[in-house]
Amino acid sequence: MSSFDVDTLRGLPHREAAGRLLAGGWNVCGLGDWATVWRSPDGALVARVSPFEPAYGVFVELCRSLEGHPLLPRIEVDAPLAGGGRITVMEFLMPVQRAEAEAVVDRWSAAAPDDPITTVRRKAEQLDAEAARSVPFWGGLDHNPGNVLRNAVGEPKLVDLFYAAGLEIYRVLREDPARLAEAIPAERRRYICDIAALARMSDPDELAALRAAADSIG
Repeated sequence: MSSFDVDTLRGLPHREAAGRLLAGGWNVCGLGDWATVWRSPDGALVARVSPFEPAYGVFVELCRSLEGHPLLPRIEVDAPLAGGGRITVMEFLMPVQRAEAEAVVDRWSAAAPDDPITTVRRKAEQLDAEAARSVPFWGGLDHNPGNVLRNAVGEPKLVDLFYAAGLEIYRVLREDPARLAEAIPAERRRYICDIAALARMSDPDELAALRAAADSIG
């Protein structure tokens, strides 16, 4: 399954999208808080599949608005999934040494105007300010060493520069589900209890309580 085939997953439920990736020879290579990451058979691409995705579109917007920037990954496909999920296909990236990652992060606030990272920072700050006004439970910018990776030829890339306030989302879901329903429409939270962090860290009682709260607001 190539990158143009992945675009046919647009609008599918996240489980069906993941199943088609698996059938196409893609393999899981990463697990984050929100998403599962699948690597293509030829190793050139990864597909990030999230069942509930309130914030990642802002990072995609950053990459597309600065397309070709040397510090941002190449996005091949980005499409909504049913119920508020998202699939994003981009170039495969690998970890870097901690010292190299910290050096890139140090440039974020101290770089000269002509440093390429300055362009990313300015655009990211603009998008962050806009999202803070429009995205429910927006978290903000997240430029830490863990968000620095490298491509196949060793060039550093910045990833996941924004985040949603996940702890707050799920606290509100437990304690005041009506407030969450008002903030996030039903069609964008159908699979709110399916994110990777809940599957990985919630005990059975916690997961049952969250699912009951989600069911109570439809």
